[in-house]
Amino acid sequence: MISSIKVGDFSIQRIIEQERPFYDIKTYFPSLTDAALEENRAWLQACGAIDAAGRIVLCIQSYLVRTPHHTILVDSCVGNDKNLPHRPHWHRMQDGTYLNNLAAAGVKVEDIDYVMCTHLHLDHVGWNTRQENGRWVPTFPNARYLFSKQEYQYWEEQTRSGATTPMLDSVIPIVEAGRADLVASDHQVNDHIRFLPTPGHTPDHYAILLGRTGQDAVLTGDLMHSPLQAKYPELGMRVDFDSPLGARSRRGLLQQFCDTRTLVCPCHFPSPSVGRVSAWGDGFRFSFDQ
Repeated sequence: MISSIKVGDFSIQRIIEQERPFYDIKTYFPSLTDAALEENRAWLQACGAIDAAGRIVLCIQSYLVRTPHHTILVDSCVGNDKNLPHRPHWHRMQDGTYLNNLAAAGVKVEDIDYVMCTHLHLDHVGWNTRQENGRWVPTFPNARYLFSKQEYQYWEEQTRSGATTPMLDSVIPIVEAGRADLVASDHQVNDHIRFLPTPGHTPDHYAILLGRTGQDAVLTGDLMHSPLQAKYPELGMRVDFDSPLGARSRRGLLQQFCDTRTLVCPCHFPSPSVGRVSAWGDGFRFSFDQ
């Protein structure tokens, strides 16, 4: 079981669904040059961010945040039974790993007070719902699900236009069940939890700041997928909605927390996933907590 990290009045724990190599890193980051890859290959392999074949290693996980008052799940991975023929490694999964890991953390689905989705890509909303008698129902029946309103409206329009999105099985059923709150991407949940707009990877992606001053920890969602993007903040990934905007969001957040005590928690970095940011040339060094 992944141990919890104590930060201020919070505990943070990783709930892993999968962790493995996925795509060739140059496919994942189309503008990555051979020269830049070779310059950084050794340290990327040493920290587990790529494998020996040059494939990016990604952790598909949620962050479980426990406060004195609430139990919060940030992003909800891929989920079971989802129709994803274009992603055969995730198509109609039947895997108990995720819920077993949640249970191992001492949490039942009924215990979750909030589910916060940093954006609405399929690997961040999947466990929002589960199948019950042929219907999609909320996996976390007592939770309020917080979606960016602008993000929701964008993907709703894409779905109406015929695009394949996870809205029909993983997001709209939450709205229909009356469990969703559509909020701004600078929403403040309370004095210790607030959102930070970080658009670019998707239209209204948000990060989550923890602590009264927002300095205890930051959960970055998909603002960056690899520590290589800390060194090169302008390096966009293959499905960014607006890659230059994402680069500006990424550089801004990294600069904000550079050389501070703030724990930075990216969604997809390989284990141990979390760390701190320091300056490195024109970019930043992400150092994993060990």
